Amino acid sequence: MASSTASAPTLERRLGPYDAAAIIVSNVIGGGILFTPPLIAAGVPNPWWFLGIWLAGGVLAFCGASAYAELAALRPKAGGEYVYLRAAYGNLAGFLTGWVSFVAGFAGAIAATSVVLVFYLDRFFPGAADHTPFFVVPLPYFPLTVSRRTLVAISAVVALSYVHYRGVGPGRLLMNFLAVLKVSALMLFIAAGFSMGAGSAANLQVAAGPVTASSWLLALLAVMFTYSGWNAASYMAEEIRDPGRNVPKALALGTGAVIVVYLLLNALYLYVMPVGELATVQGSVLDVVADKMLGSAAGNVMGIVSIISLLASVSANIFAGPRVYYAMARDGVFLPAAARVHPQFRTPSMAIIAQAVWASILIMSGSADALTTYTGFAVTLFATVAVASVFVLRAREPHAERPFRALGYPFTPALFVIVGTATVINGVYSAPMTTLAGLAVMAAGIPLYLYFGRKSG
Repeated sequence: MASSTASAPTLERRLGPYDAAAIIVSNVIGGGILFTPPLIAAGVPNPWWFLGIWLAGGVLAFCGASAYAELAALRPKAGGEYVYLRAAYGNLAGFLTGWVSFVAGFAGAIAATSVVLVFYLDRFFPGAADHTPFFVVPLPYFPLTVSRRTLVAISAVVALSYVHYRGVGPGRLLMNFLAVLKVSALMLFIAAGFSMGAGSAANLQVAAGPVTASSWLLALLAVMFTYSGWNAASYMAEEIRDPGRNVPKALALGTGAVIVVYLLLNALYLYVMPVGELATVQGSVLDVVADKMLGSAAGNVMGIVSIISLLASVSANIFAGPRVYYAMARDGVFLPAAARVHPQFRTPSMAIIAQAVWASILIMSGSADALTTYTGFAVTLFATVAVASVFVLRAREPHAERPFRALGYPFTPALFVIVGTATVINGVYSAPMTTLAGLAVMAAGIPLYLYFGRKSG
């Protein structure tokens, strides 16, 4: 290493495969599985097609994870899709996925999930979700509201960000604890649901309407978004020991665990209520199912389970996201300060702070939900393009050392690319205004890319 950089602190490899798998589980299983099943049931009102779409989403996630495992082993650097798209398609493609990750993918998810968390905290701390403004900062088109709800949500973001700022060690312990607690609570809930006799297997034979190819594909977009985060370990590849072996192991373990939990939860939903009734649920499905199972005691039980689940999701996003901005800044296409590594804690400290600040702004503006909705298709789009980069890099670098090769190549990555492409095209056709808004968010990053390009050039 050159003497000019010899003293610069770097990220250190302290994560094992189970640590990285815990990040995946915590990242994926969050608010999505609580709120999206009714939307999917409305578009796919047949119980077997409904369960089939969750299985299909899981199979696709596993195919994608296998491709990401090859990419992460080939380039074991922080940044995930940013690294792979940059290598396969050029700097602009990499920047755009990193830009969307910063603006909405991570910070938007952190903000939206933190606000939902406050509503569950309000059950135990009445008044926490009070949205009565203390004051409003009247920014044009983007007013910031400071209320008890926003302050509690921001406090959660700041507290979890501080833990991850203090080092990979504390962050790892927190992630493992929350992941184990989350999965244990959900599995106990599933076991109780099937054993308490509050439902009927006959619900699996009751359809509420026909299923069309278009509605199924549109619902698959929501399912894939609910599965998003299966690639979380790839963002941490630079901090995982023996990444050629452990990243693939983490992706397999984490994705497999999520598939099992999702299939069992959705089977339980249908066991407790017919698919037509599921489609009419407002708010958290878990709360409705628990109420049918446990009666008046359900609220507090599911409140605690949901708080654990949401905390784990926020923590995982806070852990993974800054590695993308760190990688971008290191390459000269983001704020230079984001490339700083804390000399003592060995974390991308300024990237963590930047993410916390932006997430807090989104919380006060109330725009996080809209941003994540607009860019939902982009999550699938970038994941599809990233998996396709397996083909690009194999053709371009045929002799490069690949400690891991995608299982089932070329069929599994091709399946992911084909279905992902069809899903994105169907989303553009079925929800053009939402897609256009997402494309506008993406395009807003191009001037910044040109600005950083001139500075680094």
